[in-house]
Amino acid sequence: MTRRRLTVSDLAALKGVRQLTMLRIFTLDDAAAAENAGIDVVSAPPELVSNPRYRRVAPSLFTLTGKSHLEAGSADEHLRWAGDMLMAGADCIYCSGSMDRVEHLAKEYVPVVGHVGLVPSRAGWSGGFRAVGKTADDALRVYRECVALENAGAIAAEIEVVPAEVASEISVRMKKLSLWSMGSGAGCDAQYLFAMDILGEPANPMMTGIARIPRHSKVYRNFATEYARLQQERIAAFSEFRADVELGTFPESRHLVPIDEDELTEFRAGLPPA
Repeated sequence: MTRRRLTVSDLAALKGVRQLTMLRIFTLDDAAAAENAGIDVVSAPPELVSNPRYRRVAPSLFTLTGKSHLEAGSADEHLRWAGDMLMAGADCIYCSGSMDRVEHLAKEYVPVVGHVGLVPSRAGWSGGFRAVGKTADDALRVYRECVALENAGAIAAEIEVVPAEVASEISVRMKKLSLWSMGSGAGCDAQYLFAMDILGEPANPMMTGIARIPRHSKVYRNFATEYARLQQERIAAFSEFRADVELGTFPESRHLVPIDEDELTEFRAGLPPA
């Protein structure tokens, strides 16, 4: 029996009931694996969500997609783009912009997901790529931003690298806003990791050894070593092909298309002298 995809209403109903699982995915293989593994929520690039095969391999994944509000253009351009993505198969839209932008989308019933704590596109405003909310003032600022997102109509917010105790206190005070934790503890509504980190997968398959994994992540498989092994196998296969060509052992007759001897004789008779 096919698993039912979560809805926006389900997210609110599941607050405090159970933690959801969430992955950042990049490929159809990731999507198919997440579907078969029973993952609840994924974040995926727009080009993946727009792929006609995406919903065939991932029918039950509640899917977030988005791009920076700086890339999205004006509020109306962002709204049109969000509509296109929802029509393509997304379930909700990421927005790292202002509360005005969140509200502009939400009032047209676009399910919007905000971002608090360490927000990469705003890292310069919070002191760089570091934890946020380690002082009372900073923690209260994160809380107030979550309240503002909820009031603006957002359905959820990624809460990234905030002390677990702070995130937990904020989460229980949100009536509807679902908090998706990336390095912010188990007191939120979902646990969110990047697929490539779980797989120990380097951003560049040519790299050897496991790439740097964030402290908040956990490596479940070592794909980096497997990539390195496959690269050596690739080199070996290419080298064997080159050697076969140089020795004249490739191609063999089984790799070639035959021609009847009489046809070949007639063909040669019709050719000019070489």
